[in-house]
Amino acid sequence: MPPSGLFFSWLHRCLLIALIGSICVCSAVAEPAPVQTGNVPIEVFQVLDLPVNVHEALLVKAEKGYVLKIGLSNSTESKMMGLRYSLSVIDSSSTAVTVVNRTEGFSLAPYAMKSFTFKTPIRFNPKGGDRLVLMVEQNISRDSIWDVLKAKEALAAYAKGDFSVVPTVLRVANAVDAPFLAPQPLRLRQP
Repeated sequence: MPPSGLFFSWLHRCLLIALIGSICVCSAVAEPAPVQTGNVPIEVFQVLDLPVNVHEALLVKAEKGYVLKIGLSNSTESKMMGLRYSLSVIDSSSTAVTVVNRTEGFSLAPYAMKSFTFKTPIRFNPKGGDRLVLMVEQNISRDSIWDVLKAKEALAAYAKGDFSVVPTVLRVANAVDAPFLAPQPLRLRQP
């Protein structure tokens, strides 16, 4: 057995190390949350039957609120002219509340990828524990319009964790933006 003075010195060192270690652990746990840069990440609810897919979405802090920065890709031979999207908050009770539902215009070449920042400000106050979800509800090209049927129901099921509800997409002719082809006069042959 070691001498009593050496034993108490050794015990004193061990207790001192344990005390310093517990102070370090407590200070690490009580450390405040990191300061946000003003950007808010957005979860994307993909609708696979639409020709435009969203690869990344982010709310970027601006002077009058937030602006949407989004990465898109076009998987058709048609030039895309715009889309309608819904930005919703899913709270802790798995309820989706719409923040904004907008139509934005852009130009996206066939089979191209591009990032856009939509400058229309979104007034939104982020709260801890809430998730932001973006869902594209409509794609517009010169020839066609792709529309998601029952988009709100699909988003509500997604918010509750039911991934079995797959949104249906309806494609219709774009009678407004389609090029107008004037009828040509009939020319009869002279005998």
